[in-house]
Amino acid sequence: MDWLLKDWFSHYNYWIAIFLMMIGFYTVISRGNMVKQIVGLNIFQTSVFILYISLGNVAGGSAPIVREGITLFSNPLPHVLILTAIVVGVATSALGLALIVRIKEAYGTIEEDEIREVDRMRESVEIHIEDALQDKTLHEDTPR
Repeated sequence: MDWLLKDWFSHYNYWIAIFLMMIGFYTVISRGNMVKQIVGLNIFQTSVFILYISLGNVAGGSAPIVREGITLFSNPLPHVLILTAIVVGVATSALGLALIVRIKEAYGTIEEDEIREVDRMRESVEIHIEDALQDKTLHEDTPR
């Protein structure tokens, strides 16, 4: 039993990544507020970053700088990929927040349910207007 706990706690960074991943995913699927969904996506991205950086670490490895007496190196590729992913994540978040601002201007809300309701109302008004226009053209076309 002791070895099980030792193995579990020796990989605590994986557990943190999994926990953050679940929190981020839950936030995205359970919230109707678009800003909260962007925050959930950022938490999820952060968990992926932690996971990849953890995978790139080699126990007893050194930074990939050639020096005398060092033969075991950590893999630098995950770290470089994560730097790129961070930049892409920041740009994606900025674009998402900019779109949320435009949605707020157009609909007056950032709640998904309220936006759907506004869309349904606009659609029903458009249908009534089309019906009224069609009735008007029918009455104008019929001879008296």
